[in-house]
Amino acid sequence: QQGERKLCILGLDVTFIAEIHTAQIRKAAQDQLGFDPESVMVHATQTHSAPPIGHFLLEDDFPLAPEFQWLRLGDSEYSAFATARAIEALRLAEESLRPVQIGVGSAVRDGLAFNRRGVMRDGKVGIPWTYNSVDTPLGPTHYRYLEGPTDPEIGVMCLRDESLQMVALLLHFTCHPVNDFYYRGKGSKPRVSADWPGAWSEALREVHGEACVPLVLNGCCGNVNPWPPFEPGFVPDHRRMGRTLAEISDKILSSLDFHEEAALDWRVKRIPLSLRDLDAKDLAEAEGYLSEHPSPVRVEDDPNRVEWEWYRAAMLVSLDLLRQRDPTPMYEIHALRIGNTAIVGLPGEPFVEGQLQIKIESPTYPTYVAHATSHFAGYIPTREAFQRGGHEVVTSSWSRWAPEALQTIVDESVSLLQEMFNG
Repeated sequence: QQGERKLCILGLDVTFIAEIHTAQIRKAAQDQLGFDPESVMVHATQTHSAPPIGHFLLEDDFPLAPEFQWLRLGDSEYSAFATARAIEALRLAEESLRPVQIGVGSAVRDGLAFNRRGVMRDGKVGIPWTYNSVDTPLGPTHYRYLEGPTDPEIGVMCLRDESLQMVALLLHFTCHPVNDFYYRGKGSKPRVSADWPGAWSEALREVHGEACVPLVLNGCCGNVNPWPPFEPGFVPDHRRMGRTLAEISDKILSSLDFHEEAALDWRVKRIPLSLRDLDAKDLAEAEGYLSEHPSPVRVEDDPNRVEWEWYRAAMLVSLDLLRQRDPTPMYEIHALRIGNTAIVGLPGEPFVEGQLQIKIESPTYPTYVAHATSHFAGYIPTREAFQRGGHEVVTSSWSRWAPEALQTIVDESVSLLQEMFNG
Protein backbone atom coordinates (compact mmCIF):
# COMPACT_ATOMS: atom_id res chain seq x y z
CA GLN A 1 0.00 0.00 0.00
CA GLN A 2 1.16 3.51 -0.87
CA GLY A 3 -1.23 6.21 0.26
CA GLU A 4 -4.72 5.07 -0.72
CA ARG A 5 -3.48 2.67 -3.39
CA LYS A 6 -2.86 -0.96 -2.56
CA LEU A 7 -2.18 -4.06 -4.62
CA CYS A 8 -1.80 -7.74 -3.88
CA ILE A 9 0.16 -10.65 -5.35
CA LEU A 10 -1.36 -13.96 -4.31
CA GLY A 11 0.96 -16.93 -4.83
CA LEU A 12 -0.54 -20.43 -4.98
CA ASP A 13 1.41 -23.68 -4.92
CA VAL A 14 -0.98 -25.42 -7.32
CA THR A 15 -0.88 -26.51 -10.94
CA PHE A 16 -3.30 -23.90 -12.30
CA ILE A 17 -6.26 -21.82 -11.22
CA ALA A 18 -9.44 -21.53 -13.25
CA GLU A 19 -10.91 -18.13 -14.11
CA ILE A 20 -14.03 -18.65 -12.00
CA HIS A 21 -11.95 -19.03 -8.84
CA THR A 22 -9.76 -16.03 -9.63
CA ALA A 23 -12.98 -14.02 -9.99
CA GLN A 24 -14.16 -15.25 -6.58
CA ILE A 25 -10.88 -14.23 -4.96
CA ARG A 26 -10.90 -10.78 -6.56
CA LYS A 27 -14.52 -10.19 -5.61
CA ALA A 28 -13.79 -11.08 -1.99
CA ALA A 29 -10.77 -8.76 -2.05
CA GLN A 30 -13.01 -5.95 -3.31
CA ASP A 31 -16.01 -6.58 -1.06
CA GLN A 32 -14.20 -7.45 2.16
CA LEU A 33 -10.93 -5.50 1.94
CA GLY A 34 -11.54 -2.62 -0.47
CA PHE A 35 -9.16 -3.68 -3.25
CA ASP A 36 -9.64 -2.74 -6.85
CA PRO A 37 -10.15 -6.26 -8.24
CA GLU A 38 -7.69 -5.52 -11.06
CA SER A 39 -4.99 -4.78 -8.46
CA VAL A 40 -5.01 -8.44 -7.31
CA MET A 41 -2.66 -10.71 -9.26
CA VAL A 42 -3.39 -14.42 -8.78
CA HIS A 43 -0.41 -16.61 -9.69
CA ALA A 44 0.07 -20.39 -9.61
CA THR A 45 3.67 -21.57 -9.36
CA GLN A 46 2.48 -24.56 -11.41
CA THR A 47 4.06 -27.22 -9.28
CA HIS A 48 3.12 -30.53 -10.91
CA SER A 49 2.91 -32.27 -7.54
CA ALA A 50 -0.24 -30.49 -6.36
CA PRO A 51 -3.79 -30.26 -7.71
CA PRO A 52 -5.28 -27.38 -9.69
CA ILE A 53 -7.96 -25.02 -8.41
CA GLY A 54 -10.74 -25.72 -10.88
CA HIS A 55 -10.32 -28.01 -13.87
CA PHE A 56 -8.30 -27.54 -17.04
CA LEU A 57 -8.90 -30.53 -19.31
CA LEU A 58 -12.15 -30.98 -21.25
CA GLU A 59 -14.61 -28.08 -21.47
CA ASP A 60 -17.70 -27.83 -19.27
CA ASP A 61 -20.00 -28.64 -22.19
CA PHE A 62 -18.14 -31.84 -23.05
CA PRO A 63 -20.44 -34.61 -21.72
CA LEU A 64 -19.05 -36.74 -18.90
CA ALA A 65 -20.94 -38.98 -16.49
CA PRO A 66 -20.63 -37.97 -12.80
CA GLU A 67 -18.27 -40.85 -12.04
CA PHE A 68 -15.84 -39.55 -14.68
CA GLN A 69 -15.70 -35.87 -13.71
CA TRP A 70 -12.16 -36.44 -12.41
CA LEU A 71 -11.04 -36.65 -16.05
CA ARG A 72 -11.32 -32.86 -16.21
CA LEU A 73 -8.38 -32.91 -13.77
CA GLY A 74 -9.90 -30.97 -10.91
CA ASP A 75 -11.86 -31.57 -7.73
CA SER A 76 -14.73 -29.26 -6.77
CA GLU A 77 -14.39 -29.80 -3.00
CA TYR A 78 -10.67 -29.09 -3.03
CA SER A 79 -11.15 -26.08 -5.29
CA ALA A 80 -13.70 -24.55 -2.92
CA PHE A 81 -11.46 -25.26 0.08
CA ALA A 82 -8.35 -23.80 -1.55
CA THR A 83 -10.19 -20.69 -2.78
CA ALA A 84 -11.48 -20.01 0.73
CA ARG A 85 -8.01 -20.42 2.18
CA ALA A 86 -6.55 -18.10 -0.45
CA ILE A 87 -9.06 -15.42 0.52
CA GLU A 88 -8.18 -15.94 4.18
CA ALA A 89 -4.47 -15.56 3.38
CA LEU A 90 -5.22 -12.31 1.58
CA ARG A 91 -7.15 -11.04 4.61
CA LEU A 92 -4.30 -11.94 6.98
CA ALA A 93 -1.81 -10.18 4.72
CA GLU A 94 -3.93 -7.03 4.60
CA GLU A 95 -4.18 -7.03 8.40
CA SER A 96 -0.39 -7.35 8.64
CA LEU A 97 0.44 -4.19 6.69
CA ARG A 98 3.26 -2.18 8.29
CA PRO A 99 5.75 0.49 7.15
CA VAL A 100 8.60 -0.97 5.09
CA GLN A 101 11.59 -0.03 3.01
CA ILE A 102 12.04 -1.64 -0.39
CA GLY A 103 15.10 -2.88 -2.26
CA VAL A 104 15.31 -4.77 -5.56
CA GLY A 105 18.13 -6.59 -7.32
CA SER A 106 18.94 -9.44 -9.68
CA ALA A 107 21.65 -11.98 -10.40
CA VAL A 108 22.18 -14.44 -13.25
CA ARG A 109 23.09 -18.10 -12.81
CA ASP A 110 23.41 -20.89 -15.33
CA GLY A 111 23.03 -24.60 -14.60
CA LEU A 112 19.69 -24.57 -12.78
CA ALA A 113 17.24 -24.62 -15.70
CA PHE A 114 17.50 -26.01 -19.21
CA ASN A 115 15.57 -25.68 -22.43
CA ARG A 116 13.65 -28.93 -22.65
CA ARG A 117 13.00 -29.12 -26.40
CA GLY A 118 15.72 -31.27 -27.92
CA VAL A 119 16.05 -31.19 -31.71
CA MET A 120 16.65 -34.69 -33.07
CA ARG A 121 18.42 -35.93 -36.18
CA ASP A 122 15.28 -35.65 -38.30
CA GLY A 123 14.63 -32.08 -37.19
CA LYS A 124 11.70 -33.03 -34.95
CA VAL A 125 11.57 -32.25 -31.23
CA GLY A 126 11.43 -34.44 -28.15
CA ILE A 127 11.83 -33.81 -24.43
CA PRO A 128 15.23 -35.12 -23.25
CA TRP A 129 15.09 -37.29 -20.14
CA THR A 130 17.80 -38.10 -17.63
CA TYR A 131 20.13 -41.00 -18.37
CA ASN A 132 23.07 -42.91 -16.90
CA SER A 133 26.48 -43.50 -18.43
CA VAL A 134 26.21 -47.28 -18.11
CA ASP A 135 23.15 -47.70 -20.31
CA THR A 136 23.99 -44.71 -22.51
CA PRO A 137 27.79 -44.32 -22.44
CA LEU A 138 27.88 -41.83 -25.32
CA GLY A 139 24.90 -39.80 -24.17
CA PRO A 140 21.60 -39.28 -26.01
CA THR A 141 23.15 -39.07 -29.46
CA HIS A 142 19.76 -38.97 -31.16
CA TYR A 143 19.56 -35.32 -30.02
CA ARG A 144 21.55 -32.69 -31.87
CA TYR A 145 20.94 -29.55 -29.79
CA LEU A 146 18.40 -27.67 -27.69
CA GLU A 147 15.92 -25.59 -29.60
CA GLY A 148 15.92 -22.43 -27.51
CA PRO A 149 17.22 -20.42 -24.55
CA THR A 150 16.47 -20.22 -20.84
CA ASP A 151 16.20 -17.15 -18.61
CA PRO A 152 19.06 -17.20 -16.05
CA GLU A 153 17.84 -14.16 -14.08
CA ILE A 154 17.17 -14.56 -10.36
CA GLY A 155 15.22 -11.59 -9.02
CA VAL A 156 14.75 -10.52 -5.41
CA MET A 157 12.57 -7.75 -4.01
CA CYS A 158 13.08 -7.26 -0.28
CA LEU A 159 10.67 -5.49 2.07
CA ARG A 160 12.13 -4.73 5.51
CA ASP A 161 10.61 -2.91 8.47
CA GLU A 162 11.97 -0.10 10.63
CA SER A 163 14.00 -2.54 12.74
CA LEU A 164 15.62 -3.89 9.52
CA GLN A 165 13.75 -7.17 9.90
CA MET A 166 12.85 -8.71 6.55
CA VAL A 167 9.07 -8.79 6.34
CA ALA A 168 8.72 -10.28 2.88
CA LEU A 169 10.73 -11.33 -0.17
CA LEU A 170 9.36 -11.41 -3.69
CA LEU A 171 11.46 -13.92 -5.65
CA HIS A 172 11.64 -14.57 -9.40
CA PHE A 173 13.05 -17.48 -11.38
CA THR A 174 11.93 -19.46 -14.43
CA CYS A 175 11.70 -23.25 -14.51
CA HIS A 176 9.09 -26.02 -14.60
CA PRO A 177 8.53 -27.21 -10.99
CA VAL A 178 8.81 -30.90 -11.91
CA ASN A 179 11.65 -32.21 -9.74
CA ASP A 180 9.23 -34.25 -7.63
CA PHE A 181 6.81 -34.91 -10.47
CA TYR A 182 9.68 -36.51 -12.40
CA TYR A 183 9.24 -39.60 -10.22
CA ARG A 184 5.50 -39.93 -10.73
CA GLY A 185 4.46 -43.41 -11.78
CA LYS A 186 7.50 -45.03 -10.18
CA GLY A 187 5.96 -45.13 -6.71
CA SER A 188 8.94 -43.54 -4.96
CA LYS A 189 7.52 -40.08 -4.19
CA PRO A 190 3.71 -40.19 -3.82
CA ARG A 191 3.37 -36.77 -2.18
CA VAL A 192 2.17 -33.22 -2.60
CA SER A 193 5.09 -30.85 -3.03
CA ALA A 194 5.67 -27.14 -3.68
CA ASP A 195 8.84 -28.26 -5.51
CA TRP A 196 11.70 -25.76 -5.96
CA PRO A 197 9.59 -22.64 -5.21
CA GLY A 198 8.68 -24.12 -1.82
CA ALA A 199 12.24 -25.26 -1.14
CA TRP A 200 13.56 -21.78 -2.05
CA SER A 201 11.11 -20.14 0.34
CA GLU A 202 11.84 -22.65 3.10
CA ALA A 203 15.60 -22.19 2.80
CA LEU A 204 15.30 -18.42 3.12
CA ARG A 205 12.98 -18.65 6.14
CA GLU A 206 15.53 -20.88 7.85
CA VAL A 207 18.06 -18.04 7.51
CA HIS A 208 15.84 -14.98 8.04
CA GLY A 209 13.22 -16.34 10.43
CA GLU A 210 9.59 -17.40 10.30
CA ALA A 211 8.49 -13.75 10.34
CA CYS A 212 9.85 -13.37 6.80
CA VAL A 213 7.41 -14.39 4.04
CA PRO A 214 9.15 -15.33 0.75
CA LEU A 215 6.80 -15.41 -2.25
CA VAL A 216 7.94 -16.95 -5.55
CA LEU A 217 7.00 -15.73 -9.02
CA ASN A 218 7.68 -18.49 -11.52
CA GLY A 219 8.35 -17.19 -15.02
CA CYS A 220 7.44 -18.41 -18.51
CA CYS A 221 8.77 -21.96 -18.29
CA GLY A 222 6.67 -23.68 -20.96
CA ASN A 223 9.86 -25.03 -22.54
CA VAL A 224 12.21 -25.06 -19.52
CA ASN A 225 12.96 -28.04 -17.20
CA PRO A 226 15.24 -28.43 -14.14
CA TRP A 227 17.55 -31.18 -15.44
CA PRO A 228 20.44 -31.01 -17.92
CA PRO A 229 19.76 -33.13 -21.00
CA PHE A 230 23.40 -34.06 -21.65
CA GLU A 231 24.76 -34.71 -18.12
CA PRO A 232 24.78 -38.39 -17.13
CA GLY A 233 23.58 -39.48 -13.71
CA PHE A 234 21.75 -36.27 -12.85
CA VAL A 235 19.01 -36.72 -10.24
CA PRO A 236 16.40 -33.91 -9.97
CA ASP A 237 16.27 -32.52 -6.42
CA HIS A 238 13.99 -29.63 -5.51
CA ARG A 239 15.69 -29.07 -2.15
CA ARG A 240 19.14 -28.78 -3.70
CA MET A 241 17.76 -26.35 -6.28
CA GLY A 242 16.00 -24.32 -3.56
CA ARG A 243 19.15 -24.09 -1.44
CA THR A 244 21.19 -22.88 -4.42
CA LEU A 245 18.61 -20.22 -5.24
CA ALA A 246 18.57 -19.15 -1.58
CA GLU A 247 22.37 -18.79 -1.50
CA ILE A 248 22.26 -16.56 -4.58
CA SER A 249 19.36 -14.59 -3.07
CA ASP A 250 21.40 -13.79 0.03
CA LYS A 251 24.22 -12.45 -2.15
CA ILE A 252 21.68 -10.20 -3.87
CA LEU A 253 20.30 -9.05 -0.51
CA SER A 254 23.77 -7.97 0.64
CA SER A 255 24.03 -5.55 -2.29
CA LEU A 256 20.62 -3.82 -2.18
CA ASP A 257 19.88 -0.14 -1.71
CA PHE A 258 16.61 0.54 0.11
CA HIS A 259 14.00 3.25 -0.37
CA GLU A 260 11.07 4.51 1.71
CA GLU A 261 8.69 5.20 -1.20
CA ALA A 262 7.52 3.12 -4.17
CA ALA A 263 4.83 4.18 -6.63
CA LEU A 264 2.09 1.57 -7.10
CA ASP A 265 0.09 1.05 -10.26
CA TRP A 266 -1.69 -1.71 -12.14
CA ARG A 267 -3.20 -2.38 -15.54
CA VAL A 268 -5.25 -5.24 -16.98
CA LYS A 269 -5.72 -5.78 -20.70
CA ARG A 270 -7.94 -8.54 -22.06
CA ILE A 271 -7.23 -9.44 -25.67
CA PRO A 272 -8.88 -11.95 -28.03
CA LEU A 273 -6.64 -14.81 -29.12
CA SER A 274 -7.44 -17.10 -32.02
CA LEU A 275 -7.77 -20.81 -31.44
CA ARG A 276 -5.89 -22.91 -33.98
CA ASP A 277 -7.69 -24.66 -36.80
CA LEU A 278 -8.53 -28.30 -36.20
CA ASP A 279 -7.65 -30.89 -38.82
CA ALA A 280 -10.98 -32.01 -40.32
CA LYS A 281 -9.81 -35.59 -40.77
CA ASP A 282 -8.52 -35.85 -37.18
CA LEU A 283 -11.75 -34.37 -35.83
CA ALA A 284 -13.92 -36.76 -37.86
CA GLU A 285 -11.88 -39.72 -36.61
CA ALA A 286 -12.20 -38.47 -33.02
CA GLU A 287 -15.96 -38.10 -33.33
CA GLY A 288 -16.21 -41.60 -34.82
CA TYR A 289 -14.10 -43.09 -32.04
CA LEU A 290 -16.23 -41.46 -29.33
CA SER A 291 -19.44 -42.63 -30.98
CA GLU A 292 -18.13 -46.17 -30.61
CA HIS A 293 -16.72 -45.54 -27.12
CA PRO A 294 -18.92 -42.90 -25.43
CA SER A 295 -17.60 -43.88 -21.99
CA PRO A 296 -13.90 -43.54 -21.17
CA VAL A 297 -11.84 -46.61 -22.06
CA ARG A 298 -9.83 -47.76 -19.06
CA VAL A 299 -6.25 -48.97 -19.28
CA GLU A 300 -6.47 -52.74 -19.01
CA ASP A 301 -4.02 -53.19 -16.11
CA ASP A 302 -4.78 -49.87 -14.34
CA PRO A 303 -8.46 -48.95 -13.78
CA ASN A 304 -7.44 -45.49 -12.55
CA ARG A 305 -6.14 -44.51 -16.00
CA VAL A 306 -7.83 -43.93 -19.33
CA GLU A 307 -6.45 -44.98 -22.70
CA TRP A 308 -4.65 -42.12 -24.49
CA GLU A 309 -6.63 -42.77 -27.68
CA TRP A 310 -9.89 -42.00 -25.86
CA TYR A 311 -8.45 -38.94 -24.12
CA ARG A 312 -7.00 -37.58 -27.35
CA ALA A 313 -10.35 -37.95 -29.12
CA ALA A 314 -12.18 -36.33 -26.22
CA MET A 315 -9.84 -33.32 -26.21
CA LEU A 316 -10.28 -32.71 -29.94
CA VAL A 317 -14.08 -32.84 -29.67
CA SER A 318 -13.94 -30.62 -26.58
CA LEU A 319 -11.81 -28.06 -28.44
CA ASP A 320 -14.27 -28.12 -31.33
CA LEU A 321 -17.07 -27.32 -28.89
CA LEU A 322 -15.02 -24.40 -27.60
CA ARG A 323 -14.36 -23.14 -31.14
CA GLN A 324 -18.07 -23.25 -31.95
CA ARG A 325 -18.88 -21.31 -28.82
CA ASP A 326 -16.02 -18.79 -28.98
CA PRO A 327 -13.26 -18.97 -31.65
CA THR A 328 -11.34 -16.08 -30.05
CA PRO A 329 -11.42 -16.46 -26.24
CA MET A 330 -10.18 -13.58 -24.13
CA TYR A 331 -6.70 -13.68 -22.63
CA GLU A 332 -5.77 -11.51 -19.62
CA ILE A 333 -2.47 -9.63 -19.44
CA HIS A 334 -1.87 -8.20 -15.98
CA ALA A 335 0.82 -5.63 -15.20
CA LEU A 336 1.81 -4.32 -11.77
CA ARG A 337 4.20 -1.54 -10.87
CA ILE A 338 6.08 -1.40 -7.57
CA GLY A 339 8.47 1.55 -7.75
CA ASN A 340 10.57 1.03 -10.88
CA THR A 341 9.89 -2.71 -10.93
CA ALA A 342 7.37 -4.16 -13.36
CA ILE A 343 5.62 -7.48 -12.85
CA VAL A 344 3.74 -8.95 -15.81
CA GLY A 345 1.25 -11.76 -15.28
CA LEU A 346 0.53 -14.07 -18.22
CA PRO A 347 -1.91 -17.00 -18.09
CA GLY A 348 -0.78 -20.40 -19.27
CA GLU A 349 2.72 -21.59 -20.11
CA PRO A 350 4.28 -19.21 -22.63
CA PHE A 351 7.66 -20.21 -24.02
CA VAL A 352 10.57 -18.43 -22.38
CA GLU A 353 11.44 -16.60 -25.63
CA GLY A 354 8.34 -14.45 -25.10
CA GLN A 355 9.40 -13.52 -21.57
CA LEU A 356 12.90 -12.58 -22.73
CA GLN A 357 11.49 -10.31 -25.42
CA ILE A 358 9.22 -8.59 -22.90
CA LYS A 359 12.17 -7.99 -20.59
CA ILE A 360 14.34 -6.59 -23.40
CA GLU A 361 11.64 -4.28 -24.73
CA SER A 362 10.27 -3.20 -21.33
CA PRO A 363 10.65 0.51 -20.52
CA THR A 364 11.85 -0.31 -16.99
CA TYR A 365 14.32 -2.56 -15.16
CA PRO A 366 13.84 -4.96 -13.58
CA THR A 367 10.83 -6.53 -15.27
CA TYR A 368 9.69 -9.88 -13.92
CA VAL A 369 7.13 -12.11 -15.64
CA ALA A 370 4.84 -14.54 -13.81
CA HIS A 371 3.20 -17.30 -15.82
CA ALA A 372 0.02 -19.26 -14.96
CA THR A 373 -1.85 -16.20 -13.68
CA SER A 374 -5.59 -15.62 -13.65
CA HIS A 375 -6.88 -18.52 -15.79
CA PHE A 376 -5.83 -21.69 -17.60
CA ALA A 377 -4.44 -21.16 -21.10
CA GLY A 378 -2.10 -24.10 -21.78
CA TYR A 379 1.16 -23.92 -23.70
CA ILE A 380 1.87 -20.85 -25.82
CA PRO A 381 4.79 -21.79 -28.10
CA THR A 382 6.80 -19.68 -30.49
CA ARG A 383 5.69 -19.68 -34.11
CA GLU A 384 8.89 -21.53 -35.07
CA ALA A 385 8.20 -24.36 -32.60
CA PHE A 386 5.14 -25.45 -34.57
CA GLN A 387 7.37 -26.47 -37.47
CA ARG A 388 9.18 -29.08 -35.36
CA GLY A 389 6.22 -30.46 -33.40
CA GLY A 390 6.56 -31.94 -29.95
CA HIS A 391 4.48 -32.23 -26.79
CA GLU A 392 3.92 -28.51 -26.34
CA VAL A 393 2.46 -27.91 -29.80
CA VAL A 394 0.32 -31.02 -30.40
CA THR A 395 -3.32 -29.91 -30.68
CA SER A 396 -4.93 -30.71 -27.33
CA SER A 397 -6.57 -29.14 -24.30
CA TRP A 398 -3.12 -27.95 -23.22
CA SER A 399 -2.12 -26.56 -26.62
CA ARG A 400 -4.88 -24.72 -28.42
CA TRP A 401 -3.69 -21.37 -29.72
CA ALA A 402 -2.83 -20.27 -33.24
CA PRO A 403 0.93 -19.90 -33.97
CA GLU A 404 0.86 -16.09 -33.76
CA ALA A 405 -0.50 -16.04 -30.18
CA LEU A 406 2.81 -15.63 -28.32
CA GLN A 407 3.97 -12.67 -30.41
CA THR A 408 0.59 -11.01 -29.96
CA ILE A 409 0.86 -11.45 -26.18
CA VAL A 410 4.40 -10.05 -26.15
CA ASP A 411 3.46 -6.99 -28.20
CA GLU A 412 0.41 -6.25 -26.05
CA SER A 413 2.42 -6.73 -22.83
CA VAL A 414 5.11 -4.29 -23.92
CA SER A 415 2.41 -1.80 -24.96
CA LEU A 416 0.83 -2.10 -21.51
CA LEU A 417 4.18 -1.48 -19.80
CA GLN A 418 4.84 1.54 -22.03
CA GLU A 419 1.47 2.94 -21.01
CA MET A 420 2.17 2.32 -17.32
CA PHE A 421 5.70 3.74 -17.15
CA ASN A 422 5.74 6.34 -19.93
CA GLY A 423 2.15 7.57 -19.86
